[in-house]
Amino acid sequence: MDFDQLHTFLEIVRLKSFSKAAQTCYRTQPAISAQVRQLEQELNTALFERFGSRISLTTAGKIFANYAAQMLDQRRQAQDAINELERNPRGELVIAANEATCIYVLPQVFSEFKNQFPSVQLQVDRSYGARVVDAVMENIADFGLTQLPVEEKRLQVVDIYKDEIRLIVPARHALAERKSVYAPDLLEFQLLLPKSGTTRTRLNAWLELVEDELHVSMELDSSEMIKRFVMAGLGLSFLAVSNCREELVAGKLRAIALGPEPMVRRLGLVYRKDKALSKAALGFIQVVLDNLGDRPLAHDKRPKVMVG
Repeated sequence: MDFDQLHTFLEIVRLKSFSKAAQTCYRTQPAISAQVRQLEQELNTALFERFGSRISLTTAGKIFANYAAQMLDQRRQAQDAINELERNPRGELVIAANEATCIYVLPQVFSEFKNQFPSVQLQVDRSYGARVVDAVMENIADFGLTQLPVEEKRLQVVDIYKDEIRLIVPARHALAERKSVYAPDLLEFQLLLPKSGTTRTRLNAWLELVEDELHVSMELDSSEMIKRFVMAGLGLSFLAVSNCREELVAGKLRAIALGPEPMVRRLGLVYRKDKALSKAALGFIQVVLDNLGDRPLAHDKRPKVMVG
């Protein structure tokens, strides 16, 4: 049973004639008759009673006519809804990202997207490290924002944002006026390190030559905790500049470059290559590119602050 058969059947009912229905359906009368026979075979009942050139619906035909009309009406409603979706996308998009990215990188993206797609709900799946990639691969999230590199070949990876990981210290700390620091410069200080993730892996490599002499007092999994603990004098730590912008502007923290080369952090937008993208999803990619894509280091595009 298909919609074309239903349309043909209802045309015969409306016109009370196979020959007239053949004309409105642009088919031959034998083709029309064949469609009705297929319906009757599928339903295992007769739909029409024939009296010479006159026809009338059987009891089963009358019942089926009501359902056929409803099915075609549902089809029209579905098509109208899809057409409206193209004009005014609805539904939801799930974005996987860690808490710091959601707080410090994505607010403007989310705001601009909601302006353009007010009927689309944005849901945040707060994930960390490799879990962001897993969420996208498992279709838990439509998009992920995570630190690069990402090696998963089934993902499309768009390099969208970069900033710098620096040592953060209280504003009046002994190192506050330094332009840059090296790992041996930190041996006399207590350190607060991120508990896990790509940044921790990179810091481990940077600190490797002096790791046996370091004083690591805490491992924390929150940028907010790290900032507050540093401001409270509990130790020194490392953060992306974009994650402590307000505190730098307010003069509560100083951010010092790591030597000999800056530790640049790159964020990527990731999504499955094999996933069909809705108009809303394509719009999200465009908003991300418009707001974050192809930028220099985050601190170079924002108000000047005292960063060492």
